[in-house]
Amino acid sequence: MIQDEASKLSLAEAAEAVVRVKSNIARVLVGQDLIIENVLTVLFAGGHVLLEGVPGLGKTLLVRALAKSLNIKFSRIQFTPDLMPADVLGHSLYDMKSGEFVMKKGPAFTNILLADEINRAPAKTQSALLEVMQEQQITIDGTTMSIDSPFIVLATQNPLDQEGTYPLPEAELDRFMMKVELDYPDLDSEIALLKLNTGEVSNEHQVDALDTILDQQKIIEIKQLASNILVDEQIINYAVEIVRKTRSWHGVLHGAGVRASINIIKAAKVTALMHGRDFVIPDDIKLVTPNVLRHRLVLSAELELEGYNQIQIINAILESIEAPRN
Repeated sequence: MIQDEASKLSLAEAAEAVVRVKSNIARVLVGQDLIIENVLTVLFAGGHVLLEGVPGLGKTLLVRALAKSLNIKFSRIQFTPDLMPADVLGHSLYDMKSGEFVMKKGPAFTNILLADEINRAPAKTQSALLEVMQEQQITIDGTTMSIDSPFIVLATQNPLDQEGTYPLPEAELDRFMMKVELDYPDLDSEIALLKLNTGEVSNEHQVDALDTILDQQKIIEIKQLASNILVDEQIINYAVEIVRKTRSWHGVLHGAGVRASINIIKAAKVTALMHGRDFVIPDDIKLVTPNVLRHRLVLSAELELEGYNQIQIINAILESIEAPRN
């Protein structure tokens, strides 16, 4: 079993802790277990996640419940058309008393950043997050400041066909490890949600009563354990072959870049940890690949007119490549 010398958690304890966080969030976010698992995968893999869905499906509720489950700093930014980069990152102010410029840090100086309805702000403001998402640091007026770990951006966006939305720049889209789409819950879950929200205390208010499961140090330990999960050379080659095939697949105008295969392996390591394994198997790769690739593929107009979407193409690519034998 793999365990970092400085870590106090065993692999089994780490897996159990992640399950507890997932169950805690599921108390208020009913019927979205797979979505919760995807978000936790991104958190412990050290990435960022883009949540898409029509209003009212619980995107913001999910992030609030995650923040309540973890004893770390949390900030929320409501993106609007008039939001400026300085409103996100911060700016320097001239102090008349001291005669010096004073740094006023923005909400991006946090551990969990909820960028709510990120595609309602123009590209200039969206791009303000590029540096901090990639390098975990923020530069204001020539001064560079690092952000404490863990750091994750959870951005929600409404479907682009809705009025008043701006598409995210490709460079920023690529910074998100996963794009996760929230769909309507099944019948039983929707009935359960109805009962929750018409009772004495709604699930929105129940977020404040959720348990705090992990602190900053435990999160860092789990991330370290996940990074040490073993990945066989055949598994690495498998991930690279999947990504390379997106670049030559018929009807795909733009395939995925190198960052995609890196993120597939990172996410697969966390998936292995969640299942109590200290090694990655091909099924881990298959599980995380659709959400890692879906926002990185640009399909031709011809394919879209024929009714194909990114997930169908990704599934076809996975079926066309023989997985390594365990």
